[in-house]
Amino acid sequence: MILTLTPNPSVDQTIALAGGLSRGQVQRADAVISQAGGKGVNISRASVSAGIPTVAIVPAAKDDPFVIELLAAGIDCRPVRPAGQVRVNVAITEPDGTTTKLNSPGATVGAQHLEDMADALVARAATSDWTVLAGSLPAGAPSTFYADVVRRLRGVARQVAVDTSEAPLRALVDALPESAPDLMKPNGDELASFTGGDPEELESDPAKAAEAARTLVDRGVRAVLATLGAHGAVLVTAEGAWHAAPPPTTVVSTVGAGDSSLFGYILGDIRGLPAPERLALAVAYGSAAASLPGTTIPEPGHLRTELVAVTALGGTS
Repeated sequence: MILTLTPNPSVDQTIALAGGLSRGQVQRADAVISQAGGKGVNISRASVSAGIPTVAIVPAAKDDPFVIELLAAGIDCRPVRPAGQVRVNVAITEPDGTTTKLNSPGATVGAQHLEDMADALVARAATSDWTVLAGSLPAGAPSTFYADVVRRLRGVARQVAVDTSEAPLRALVDALPESAPDLMKPNGDELASFTGGDPEELESDPAKAAEAARTLVDRGVRAVLATLGAHGAVLVTAEGAWHAAPPPTTVVSTVGAGDSSLFGYILGDIRGLPAPERLALAVAYGSAAASLPGTTIPEPGHLRTELVAVTALGGTS
């Protein structure tokens, strides 16, 4: 079972344009897709599609259309008391796959809202194969929230994954090894934010990305899955490092691709796959997500895992 926490969920609206985005101009959209989302929610969606039980914890009213949509999708949604309405995020996609995201901050939370989320998570973590903390933090939350929750989960949860960015990511890294999760999923920009490297270089050079990811493993993180956009992903563990090149993909929307990659890795772990095959499944999921419109989460039938090429880095096999 996969337990997810999305502390700052969103209604994701994706606007698909027929041409390039022109600032200050009136443009007509080819399509508009609206979906209950957020990183943890996306992972729970993928879990349902793959037949893996999941529970999604979100701050939302029980009768909120957001919750009702998740329940209708077969997701066991456990809402906790929210600070306000679920925020709305807008993604604008162009024909070449370029995506512009406009994310709203959401309602400002108080200490009790955060405690309710953490308590709900800790209460269910022992019965879950993976506990996933994912996404941005709502306004009012301290940047240390994820680091603090990981500390509470250690000794309770079987395995913990964290996928976040900016100040919450820096706070988590600063708190290592005491708050080390079993899995982290940074991208090139996020790796650069705490290593001081060049984001474009890290994304385009798997060996350098693996070197940057190794700093997290050396500080107690069991595995680091670094997604590199069109360059695939690298996986670094204490046992070695690997790079996976994605299959040929026509990019439609990159929204949700990183979440799908994280799910693919976790699915591979639940299935008992070795590290290179977990990485291949992660990249297959991420690539499939990028080929679909909006925040559409891929189903197993969308995958082309056999076309993912995995190679060992640094002489490790």
